[in-house]
Amino acid sequence: MRKLGISIYPQYGTEKEQIEYIEKASSYGFSRIFTCLMSADNENDVRKLQNLLKRANQLGFEVIADVSPSVFQEKNLSYKDLGYFKELGLSGLRLDLGFSGMEESVMSYNEHGLSIELNISQGTNYLEQILSYAPNKHQLIGCHNFYPRRFTGLSREHFLKCSKQYKEHGIRTAAMISSKVAAYGPWPVQEGLPTLEEHRFLPLDVQAKDMFQTDLIDDVIIGNSFASDEELKSLSDLNRYQLELKVEFKEATTKVEKEIVLENQHVYRGDASAYMVRSTESRVIYKHEDFPAHDTDLITHGSVTIDNNGYERYKGELHIALQDMENSGKTNIVATVTEEEKFLLNHMRPWQKFKLIEK
Repeated sequence: MRKLGISIYPQYGTEKEQIEYIEKASSYGFSRIFTCLMSADNENDVRKLQNLLKRANQLGFEVIADVSPSVFQEKNLSYKDLGYFKELGLSGLRLDLGFSGMEESVMSYNEHGLSIELNISQGTNYLEQILSYAPNKHQLIGCHNFYPRRFTGLSREHFLKCSKQYKEHGIRTAAMISSKVAAYGPWPVQEGLPTLEEHRFLPLDVQAKDMFQTDLIDDVIIGNSFASDEELKSLSDLNRYQLELKVEFKEATTKVEKEIVLENQHVYRGDASAYMVRSTESRVIYKHEDFPAHDTDLITHGSVTIDNNGYERYKGELHIALQDMENSGKTNIVATVTEEEKFLLNHMRPWQKFKLIEK
């Protein structure tokens, strides 16, 4: 099951504000919380966090805190006994900086059932090192880093490479997305908190769509707080299992064309073209319908088109343009994928199922 998450940082905002945020997220179907023990650097922050986690646990949240070897040293804790973290109300520990591999393997057998979350973003053989020490794989999960400073987030190539490494071993994965309105994170620099640099200024739901679309990320967590009600709702409404692209219709688009666009399950035809995503079932279902020509000008990247009566064999077939192309006059441009979602077309895969929804 794919999950949505928020982040809380006890040093920012009042306890009341934090609890209200947790409760609001719960009402929208969120079930994960990320927090950071490295930045909660005094006992007051830790006490406040414990109170917040009490409420989070009542609401059924899975709560994982970022730690490093320095946290163990400062609190005089051993990796062999994780009771302190269980008493705080945590469900698991995220090892921002790990140990040698042996320690992680021992931690994965902790008697408290705490998950041990590994840093996916490193791009080394760290995971394989841990696996060589025969850990309890059922207690291992992974989560990418987030990046507060502009231009420091992951490239897509590195992100995909690291994510595949974990999925190939059957390990649950998570990544961070960034609210446009949230002002708080674990560190003073605040220019958003995404995993992928190209996500930094995109709408929150578009970032999440992209993460789930990779089929490499199980859970998506808002890295900064507090996200707005509108943002939380947009994620709550999101289809986590099938890509749904937002489109804007042309004025002349007919009722039948709108029905084809909005009320059908689309399948990206397997023998893929470099020019378009083809969804061909509609030409069979609607073969007896009339498709008069309209909006037959230049087809551009993101155009949603339906072949008209001029293409007798293909009339009723839906396409989404992957690049600009000339129009013979036999194809109607009925809608356009919204500007901020056009890049998602470049990452679709043959045989992928998808839907189109009106903006």
